[in-house]
Amino acid sequence: MSSDPRQLAFITLKTVHKGAFADVALDRTLNRHELGDADRRLLTELVYGCVRRMRSLDALLDRLGRKPARSQPPDVRTVLHLGLYQLRYLEQIPPSAAVNTTVDLLKQNRMGGLSGFANGLLRQYLRLREVRDPLTLPPEPVERLGILHSYPDWIVQSWVDSVGVDGAEQLCLTLNKPPSIDLRINPLKTDRETVLAAFAAGGAIATPLPPLPQTLRIVGNPGPIHQLPGYSEGWWTVQEASAQLVGHLVDPEPGATIIDLCAAPGGKTTHLVELMRGQGMVWACDRAASRLKRLQQNLQRLQIDTVHLWEGDGRGLTSEVPLADCILIDAPCSGLGTLNRHADARWRQTPESVKELSELQGQLLDAAAQHLKPNGTLVYATCTLHPLENQGAIAHFLERHPQWELEVTLSNPIFADFQTEAGWIEIWPHQCPMDGFFMARLRRKP
Repeated sequence: MSSDPRQLAFITLKTVHKGAFADVALDRTLNRHELGDADRRLLTELVYGCVRRMRSLDALLDRLGRKPARSQPPDVRTVLHLGLYQLRYLEQIPPSAAVNTTVDLLKQNRMGGLSGFANGLLRQYLRLREVRDPLTLPPEPVERLGILHSYPDWIVQSWVDSVGVDGAEQLCLTLNKPPSIDLRINPLKTDRETVLAAFAAGGAIATPLPPLPQTLRIVGNPGPIHQLPGYSEGWWTVQEASAQLVGHLVDPEPGATIIDLCAAPGGKTTHLVELMRGQGMVWACDRAASRLKRLQQNLQRLQIDTVHLWEGDGRGLTSEVPLADCILIDAPCSGLGTLNRHADARWRQTPESVKELSELQGQLLDAAAQHLKPNGTLVYATCTLHPLENQGAIAHFLERHPQWELEVTLSNPIFADFQTEAGWIEIWPHQCPMDGFFMARLRRKP
């Protein structure tokens, strides 16, 4: 079986184009083939890069080819994407190597009759770029940014409406960069200094990320994460920095009863336990048994045994789950704040899916409000950057529930740089080196 990263990228992209999630398809390929570090990195770059830059690559094919990109046979289009991606975005690969390996890829996959066409198209791109950028861009800013940075127009338009044209372009650029890897130290087991010392002894580099007290950000390529010091001992878990802010917004007291309504895979659940110093009751709810199983595995590795699991739809909590002091709704969302981590989400989501998600989010908020103690609080969070799922969700909830209000006075100084005048928390990745997030804390009026 081939171990050529370009051939493996072609095979993986074929499954993505048939509907598989890019990260799942790539993990499956990586697990099936023994590759050196350099080949693993190239394979990962090619798969995520071609998915991420699909609109830009199609626009180039429209410019260079004899017929529109979408009318090309799917396998041919995939191979041409791989060739153009290497020529346009990977400076470390010589142009001649990119052209030759693309032609070889067609031959390996019984498309050798098109090798002359592919060779001519790629060399035409190289000739044109000596004079000007072959990517033709319209003057209208939304479509221009969408083609140049490879996003659907509706996403770009939403960002232009929120942060202006310049802000939207910076956001497009930021979310096309490789994501960081953040860790959350488990204070029930160790402290940040101990982990830093263990990493240094093992040749890994990490750095704290103020103002978060438990966070380390990995520097460079650490190799397989599970081989880093402290993983098997439960000293830390992988959790992006913005997601760690959610637990601090819940701010659970030791001894409290907390419900994590959409809990799997458990990053925020385990953080709540840590913040409560292992004292109290946390209920982790999810409607998918497979996701709860993954959550259970994370609990075991972190050696946490104080979490109760409940399988079911968060819109229908039963009396089996006690009333809570606080309910966290880490709501299902379009994920537009994490497009750097999920390359294909920009093509999977639509304005219609955003509308459907906003309806689900409203139903979860309504249900949670009925399962709280009289003085209980609600914390709502998403990793998206769409107003209908964020500000709109909170505004519509408050319209339906006038006895509730947004808590605008937050005692924790950790939120000083993130809280808006309206009272909710917004994190824009082009302004802060973290994933895009929205959070709000709600309570009943006195």
